[in-house]
Amino acid sequence: MNVLFVCTGNTCRSPMAEAILKMKAKNIKVKSAGIFAANGSNASPQVIQILQEKTLPFKHQSQPLSEELIHWSDYIFTMTENHKQMIVQHYPNEEGKTFTLKEYVLDGLENPDVHDPYGGSVEIYKQTYEELESLIEALIDKLK
Repeated sequence: MNVLFVCTGNTCRSPMAEAILKMKAKNIKVKSAGIFAANGSNASPQVIQILQEKTLPFKHQSQPLSEELIHWSDYIFTMTENHKQMIVQHYPNEEGKTFTLKEYVLDGLENPDVHDPYGGSVEIYKQTYEELESLIEALIDKLK
């Protein structure tokens, strides 16, 4: 199974989600990308710090969302409804495999977005990490 996580710049949320899922589900192939990502940027310093504290080995270079990644993936999980809508608008045939992470794992959801910690303190990044970890644990259960 191939899972793609998508956020805006591929330096905060989607790399954290990728690292968490890779650690917790070795049988799933995982990549991440950004709607507006540049090629080759590192994850944010706060993300690197948190992943090191959690002892998650992770090497990351940002990449923009591409048709190749879209076709590679069995599931595309976005961090916001806006990201999802942009993907579906550009790749309408992929709507059936494109979800916000929250909508896929949680029912009756009012806010389908994972908070963007970009520019915030390490504490804000830690909150996002904890939210992602909880969502990904639920995702693993649902994908079984």
